[in-house]
Amino acid sequence: MGTALPAPAALPLSGTASRAQEVHRLRSEISRMQRRRSESPFLPLDPALEGLLPDQGLRVGSAYSLSPSPSLLGALLAAPSQKGSWCAIIGMPTIGLEAMSDLGVELERLVLVPDPGPRWLTVATALSEVIPLIAVHPRSRVADADISRLNARLRDRGCTLLVTAPWPQSEATIRVEDTEWHGLGSGWGLLSDRTVTLRASGRRFESGRRVRVQMPTSLGRVDAAPTPLRTVQPVPLSPATMPKMPIPAASATAEQSPARWAVAG
Repeated sequence: MGTALPAPAALPLSGTASRAQEVHRLRSEISRMQRRRSESPFLPLDPALEGLLPDQGLRVGSAYSLSPSPSLLGALLAAPSQKGSWCAIIGMPTIGLEAMSDLGVELERLVLVPDPGPRWLTVATALSEVIPLIAVHPRSRVADADISRLNARLRDRGCTLLVTAPWPQSEATIRVEDTEWHGLGSGWGLLSDRTVTLRASGRRFESGRRVRVQMPTSLGRVDAAPTPLRTVQPVPLSPATMPKMPIPAASATAEQSPARWAVAG
């Protein structure tokens, strides 16, 4: 039996004027419900991702470059949305809302702009005024000057940007590596979960950081990967090194017991 999911807010696609009016309405509504700037310098991370970044979370006012992985995107959006922050996803018409919900994203605080076309940068700039965490999939090239202006807007408004593509001046780049699916046997079974390595590198930690996580788990969430068991090799023992066990001497009672049984029997 399916579970009904609340419908996230989505911007209409008919006409530039109607889109502008809807953006203005959303800005007014979201500004009414939350403060314009965050009091914390970081947005929270899922506990399974601790250690991936040198900071306590996603740095407010910064941009991050991501692998185009819906699971990674959901894992990064989940903790902030659960703490009350609004999120937006721009330019991803095929994103799975049920999968986002399983990963922990609160759909009641999620704004979707599925297909902004070549105006994705304009939409991202407008939403950065009121939404603290925005994910965007660029559909066209953008001039360096426009990127610099958007990065300055992010710092001024306290908005964090997740870009599923290389992004100049990004705080860090987060990539999915070493993917391993579980659940399939030799011609049988079902995919149950996936274990991946997340690697983050940036200007302040060029050597990179890695964490091993299950993403998704069998329940669709993100969790720390279990520590693999190590195979312990047996230590061979030679006759010279084997301990000698003392042989107990027979007691007088044991020696007399057959005779006692004979007398009794």
